[in-house]
Amino acid sequence: MKHGKKYTEALKQVDRTKQYTFIDAAELVKKVAFAKFDETVELSMNLSLKKSQSVRDTVVLPNQFAAEKRVLVFAKGDKAQEALDAGATYVGDTDLVEKIRGGWMDFDVAVATPDMMKDVGRLGPILGRRGLMPNPKTQTVTFDIKGALAELKQGRVEFRSDKTGVVHLAIGKVSMDADKIAENARIVLHEVLRRKPSDAKGDFLKSVALSSTMGPGVMVDVKEN
Repeated sequence: MKHGKKYTEALKQVDRTKQYTFIDAAELVKKVAFAKFDETVELSMNLSLKKSQSVRDTVVLPNQFAAEKRVLVFAKGDKAQEALDAGATYVGDTDLVEKIRGGWMDFDVAVATPDMMKDVGRLGPILGRRGLMPNPKTQTVTFDIKGALAELKQGRVEFRSDKTGVVHLAIGKVSMDADKIAENARIVLHEVLRRKPSDAKGDFLKSVALSSTMGPGVMVDVKEN
């Protein structure tokens, strides 16, 4: 893969033989970022997982960096009112199901009460491929609508391993202080380690890296964090 001149210059500033602490890695990612926009800082963790294993959960990042999410809630009656009072962007039941089936997707995350899942389940092919399907594992199927919305507004994000055992997610912006980026990274790492499958063997965590949207990866020494 051929990279541009700016990427090549950025890569020269990264010691590829070295593993950095999270704070040093964050500072270096900020230093070598070259895009004209505020690049997103991404964390990648390569895990040792069998094909039958996966790691998936949510975590509340202490330092927010993204615009507030547009939250859609599938609920009826009192729970619908609870969602409205808690600041949900859209609230409805079968009317929203039909609207989404018609092609409308103007939201960032979906939450549903358990009694709505029979209807919401019909949206599986639509929401599933976009990663928007409410799921108990990500605490987006719950009767605690107020609590779920509070955490989402605080910066709750989902992480999940892909088919190759890699967990990859955004944890900040280049414009943020390095210590805040590092703190977000540590929180995610600790949560991923906490979700280690009970039957996982050997070194569960193969490698960890930080990078910006356009920049090179910076390897992290997790033993020092």
